[in-house]
Amino acid sequence: MKPNRSYPSIFNDVIGPVMRGASSSHCAASVRIGHMARALMDGELGSVLVEFDPNGALATTHESQGSDMGLHGGFLGWDAADDRLVHSAKAIREAGVQVEFRITDYGAVHPNTYKLTLANADERHEMTAVSTGGGMIEVIEIDGGEVSMAGDCFETLVFIEANPEEIRRYLSASLETDAILIHEIRQGFLIESKTQHPLSNEMQSRLKSEFGAGQIKTLPPVLPVMSRENISVPFLSCEAMLRYNIERGLPLWELAVHYESARGGLSHEEVLDKMSALVRIMRKCIAQGIEGTQYADRILGCQSKNFKTQMELGNLLGGSMLNQILLNVTAIMEVKSSMGVIVAAPTAGACAALPGACIGVAGALGASEENTVKAMLAAAMIGIFIVERATFAAEVGGCQAEGGSASGMAAAALATLAGGNTRQAIGAASMALQNCMGMICDPVANRVEVPCLGRNLIAAMNALSSANVSLADYDPVVPLDEVIETMDRVGRSMPCELRCTALGGLSITKTSKEIEQRLRQSP
Repeated sequence: MKPNRSYPSIFNDVIGPVMRGASSSHCAASVRIGHMARALMDGELGSVLVEFDPNGALATTHESQGSDMGLHGGFLGWDAADDRLVHSAKAIREAGVQVEFRITDYGAVHPNTYKLTLANADERHEMTAVSTGGGMIEVIEIDGGEVSMAGDCFETLVFIEANPEEIRRYLSASLETDAILIHEIRQGFLIESKTQHPLSNEMQSRLKSEFGAGQIKTLPPVLPVMSRENISVPFLSCEAMLRYNIERGLPLWELAVHYESARGGLSHEEVLDKMSALVRIMRKCIAQGIEGTQYADRILGCQSKNFKTQMELGNLLGGSMLNQILLNVTAIMEVKSSMGVIVAAPTAGACAALPGACIGVAGALGASEENTVKAMLAAAMIGIFIVERATFAAEVGGCQAEGGSASGMAAAALATLAGGNTRQAIGAASMALQNCMGMICDPVANRVEVPCLGRNLIAAMNALSSANVSLADYDPVVPLDEVIETMDRVGRSMPCELRCTALGGLSITKTSKEIEQRLRQSP
């Protein structure tokens, strides 16, 4: 596998992970980081020191938004949808693993940086990783050596004190690849190979007996779609996609299938099946939320049940489609806040706008499940363009990176459901993203509930209006690629206090601080 770049995947980067918890950047990402740390220690953890930089977002949000919970679960080998996650702090203590959290000024390069010191009776390692948004991660340092591991393949790490070239030549010849990397670390060298399968026991034994290798570690993939050598995708921008489509004339959803099939080595049917499975989880989530949720450690209680009652009594403004969208969005957000299973789309903080709108409109139109899946794929294609040029991380780009992205994706989905063509779906996405420019992220009491519910509702309504005007052939004026590039530039220019640090906006109001104090004192 070539060490240069890994192209974004719909099922890695855009729709998913399937998870529990408030934030994909915190909960799901930290589970994955925990898994990779556990693998580095061969599953034997005695103690872990976790350090967050005071100038990053995690210093103020790691506990309330689930980073601690996710790390504990990952250290224990659990996945991001495990129903035991809420009790992971107790479980890690019972497992005899000592975990300490510190705020340390070490000059983190990213606002979501995790610096881990891992130890057991026999060995000690250091790992630094970042959460890059939507549950995606990158391990950037091991034992002082710079690495780049996204968790999208098997990583075999060979530790050796000297002369690493012989091992590199052996691995290159045996694996028939040039993608063998050598990293200088504090005590020698780290040789890294990225493969789709773990090295055989025979190869590992030979590395030790004939080449003097020390420790050999295998870090399995933590993402659902693996990378592989010589990946080629048909396009990475909207402009390139439109050129690709000149003679094909494909709808946006089918272009998404072409992209993901090439990226993931999947058949067209497998792409459709994967998205279909995610849509089923989204539907289940909506039903669960409307039925009612309970969870003590949250700001908002169950509000969707009364919304449904008032909707059925005819006491609400707007039509049935609009109110069904609002009900769906509220239900999903309540499941998220009660530690139920959700699909990050593209993040947990913005998990409700896209499925709430898409499934709501599909129901109102009497659309088939197949057409709902196709609409979700159209949304995912917009998400690929966003993650390639910008970010889904509110810590980097504010809420426009999460709620704004979800709104642009949902607009394309709704235009597709209504029978719009590729141009109209893209135009809807462009206009929706333009309407969300500069939206800050300022969670009340450090929780992903307020104003997050409102932001998801606005994102869904913005998607509906943007889809409608695009279907009426309104001119988006600015091409989608340029809007995404601008969105990224605007987000990164916002003060860090307004990017999910709980240091600005509604986060620092008197009421927010009072709620935070009350939740801390709750049993």
